[in-house]
Formats: sequence, C-alpha cells, structure tokens
Amino acid sequence: MKRKRRNHSAAFKAQVALAALKGDKTLAELAERFEVHVNPITPWKSQLLERASDVFATAAKRSASKGPDVKELHAKIGPLAMENDVLVAALGRMG
Repeated sequence: MKRKRRNHSAAFKAQVALAALKGDKTLAELAERFEVHVNPITPWKSQLLERASDVFATAAKRSASKGPDVKELHAKIGPLAMENDVLVAALGRMG
C-alpha cells in the first residue's frame, strides 16, 4: 500500500538542513534519522545556504526584496484602465 505524501514544516526542513551542514553524518544516515527520503535533503541544504543572509538583513532590505510596491501598481492601474476604455470605444465604432 502506498504511503500518504507528507508535507514538512519549515522548522523541520531547517533542522534537517542544519544537520546536513554539519557534515558529521552521511545523507543516508540523516534520512534514516529524520525518516525522510535522501533526495530532498540536498535542496533543503542549498536553500538554507542561499537564504541564510536574510536572517540578518535589515527590515528595509527585507521589504525591498519582497516584491513591487503596491502603491506604484495602483497608480499604474488608473491610466491603463482609461487607455483600455478608449481602445474599447474606438474598436466599437470601427466594428
């Protein structure tokens, strides 16, 4: 019988990745200890290494890296909506 797919929490992934970073045990030993397959351990480890600097980043840097500013996007919506209305009206007259 097939086992149900498990979703691991971020804390669990961090714990496994930290254990992998220590390097005192092989991936097979870690997989057995934490009862996971060997394959996801390496990506979790690389994600931890890539994002470790985010822990020490300032609040301004974290908010800047999250994505576009909502106010700027709302400011762009108005002119684009007006342009869209003009084009729809022009196409309505042509067709």
